[in-house]
Amino acid sequence: MGLFDAFDASGSGLSAERLRMDVTAENLANAQSTRTANGQGPYRRKEVVLESADSGAGASFADSLKAARGVRVAGIVEDQTPMRRVYDPGHPDADAQGYVTMPNVNTVSEMTDLIGASRAYEANVTAMQTAKSMFTRTLDLLK
Repeated sequence: MGLFDAFDASGSGLSAERLRMDVTAENLANAQSTRTANGQGPYRRKEVVLESADSGAGASFADSLKAARGVRVAGIVEDQTPMRRVYDPGHPDADAQGYVTMPNVNTVSEMTDLIGASRAYEANVTAMQTAKSMFTRTLDLLK
């Protein structure tokens, strides 16, 4: 494990969690959007897919821990759960029966995801500060 691997791992975690918070904020902002920017139906909830940023998986668990280098974003995908249908005959996007197709965004679960991403971000900041403190103390010992 190199000297700056802790910074690399925490830095990748910070970037990933920041993206999760951004995507969650976008989902919350569009929770009532019945039309996308291109006019193609209601907004679909998005999710961030993360994967390990390994430098090569080893044969054993210990080898895989040595190879771990943090996380990276594999992509942003649209959630394919069914949309909600709400009866609102006065809505401009209502169908012939008076139902409006609403986004598949649940604000309670989005807020839970936002809190989780925020806590993970804080944990990565703490890990980075701890690594910095350890490196500083090590350098002080070498003086």
